[in-house]
Amino acid sequence: MGRKVFVTVGTTRFDALIKAVDTRACKAAIASHGYSSMVLQIGHGSYLPTKDDGDSLVEVNFFTFAADLKEHLKSADLVISHAGSGSIFETLRMGKPLIVVVNEALMDNHQAELAEELAAQGYLMYAFPSTLEDVITKMNLNLLVPYEPSDASAVVTSLSSFLGFHN
Repeated sequence: MGRKVFVTVGTTRFDALIKAVDTRACKAAIASHGYSSMVLQIGHGSYLPTKDDGDSLVEVNFFTFAADLKEHLKSADLVISHAGSGSIFETLRMGKPLIVVVNEALMDNHQAELAEELAAQGYLMYAFPSTLEDVITKMNLNLLVPYEPSDASAVVTSLSSFLGFHN
């Protein structure tokens, strides 16, 4: 079994991301890095990806929703995700290489700011649907920095003390 890519849009509708990974050029870029299969979680989207384009660059399967995405994340060698903070941090905590795709259609796009900041810190790569194929083509996963979740216990202790709660 070859290396796997998992693509997720979470609970959103993000057809632009699904269409971007479903292009022949994007599949070729994915295959050029040694990935042989791709599972897409398409959420509320109406665009249905091509399972077999005849050339079999990458085997494609998809589904709408699952009770839990952890198993898909665990089995993935690369994750391509929408820019929701829950999806981002769950993937980073699992130590999976991550490309975050920002939905340009959103107003007041705080997701773009989060993706840009985490990319600047070296934890992930980010793209827009229109640049995804180029980001995949040029990606070097060896440059990513492992994400180390911070210890929030000091903040909790301080807040508890401020609020008058004692351990």
